Amino acid sequence: MKPYTLELPADYRLHDVLAFHRRDAESIAEEVGADRLRKGVMLDGVPVVLDIAFLPTSASIAVHADGKLSKAAQEQVREAVLNILGLRIDPAAFSAFVKKDKLFAALARKQPGLRIVQSATVFEALTWAIIGQQINLSFAIALRRTFILQAGRQHSSGLWCYPAAQDAAALSMDDLTSRKFSRAKAETVLRLATLVSNGELQLEVTPDNSIEHISAALLAVKGIGPWTVNYGLLRGYGHADCSLHGDVAVRAALQTLLGEEVKPDMKRTEQILAAYSPHRTMAAAHLWASLHPRAND
Repeated sequence: MKPYTLELPADYRLHDVLAFHRRDAESIAEEVGADRLRKGVMLDGVPVVLDIAFLPTSASIAVHADGKLSKAAQEQVREAVLNILGLRIDPAAFSAFVKKDKLFAALARKQPGLRIVQSATVFEALTWAIIGQQINLSFAIALRRTFILQAGRQHSSGLWCYPAAQDAAALSMDDLTSRKFSRAKAETVLRLATLVSNGELQLEVTPDNSIEHISAALLAVKGIGPWTVNYGLLRGYGHADCSLHGDVAVRAALQTLLGEEVKPDMKRTEQILAAYSPHRTMAAAHLWASLHPRAND
């Protein structure tokens, strides 16, 4: 696949994108520099490294594949690049929506150009949601690293590629539980991988398989609840209207924004966020970002 270039928005927040992909200090499946991102991912059964160099107004993308990429795989590459660069959702729509809003207007002005950075694939987003739920971030990152080393494949460059469902489905329970995965997490990850691998669960959006249909199918999987589904839709599909009312950090940020002494409960948080439909994903993004403001925000 030939290298190509993407123009970046004028308000592109490169720092945010690099920070998201720099979560793993051991650089197992990502390598992040001041103006470069390398990401390993399995696409259509081929280990692929997406090598992205950032220029002042654009990104130059080189694709290093350990095998021939079909036309479908090349399209997956382009989709993955849009995901990891956070180019799915235009933040301008939310900014316009809350321009005169009492709760979010000032926050949106303080964080111009804020975007949702995604995982490279939907399967990565969903497994990350399962792995990271209800544990601290450092432990979640360690489990993610274990999962990559157990089920992923190493690219010829040395970088590891995040597992595809087919590779993850080949793991045993002991492969994960012997490496600090709880039994519940291991069961859910393997159950999801098996359903995707054997075709019972289709994650690709098509005219006959809408986001709503996929959401319902995911909720029917034992071990996957509303928070996991909404987070997966956000990080996997870049869906613009995900309600993260079950997210503890969202509720903590909302508490600060409201100036209240206790966090709003999930029901009230859901009611508050409902007012920002069809832009609830960006509402969550602004709430998350408000907990860790940049020096120049």
